[in-house]
Amino acid sequence: MGFFSNLFGKKEAEARQLNHPNQLIKGDMLSLDDSFALPSQLRGQQFRVEAVNTYEYEGKQEPEWVLKGQTGDSIFMGIEEDDETYIALSIKVNRTYVEQIFDLDQFSTIFDEAEQAKLNCLPLSPQLDNEFSSWLSEEYHQIVFSEFGYFHREDYRNKQCNSDSNNNSGDAFEAYQLIDNDESKAIDIEVYEGGSTDVMLTIYRPLSDIRDYWPGS
Repeated sequence: MGFFSNLFGKKEAEARQLNHPNQLIKGDMLSLDDSFALPSQLRGQQFRVEAVNTYEYEGKQEPEWVLKGQTGDSIFMGIEEDDETYIALSIKVNRTYVEQIFDLDQFSTIFDEAEQAKLNCLPLSPQLDNEFSSWLSEEYHQIVFSEFGYFHREDYRNKQCNSDSNNNSGDAFEAYQLIDNDESKAIDIEVYEGGSTDVMLTIYRPLSDIRDYWPGS
């Protein structure tokens, strides 16, 4: 066997085949459709997977892919399983933008257990309309209130997180979510210990919006 191995050399390893976002790892690339149904930040763009994080909830783990394109802004991608499989694409918005997009008194009802929060978007300035209109719906209703979880800056797809009060390897947070009437857009909110809060605008799109995949080197 040694003779034939030396004579013909070793067979090259087959290149990784990518055809589903679940297979993406750090360094891989993807491109999105150029449909006008997508926000301008996503339309026809190529992205590199910069990191794979994990959200841990009671009884389930969900990966999050951090994507970066030519602008350098981060896009966060998850997978939603319903009757069909969708990709969830999100951007974070800071407090200044939240104050311009939503009425803060109305927004505060999201954190009141006695309320069944409903949220309407304020009229947007031309600049905000250009930047965020494709991410937003006119009206949302709350479907998640104070769901406890941990956020891990690590890919746990092939192992268990095992976070608890005695062995906490992640950042604890409470999740809140509102969704529009078409269930095509959402507002996701994560409140971390100490009060740090992330607000994300999310759109749900079919898997076919990912047009191509390329394995990283």
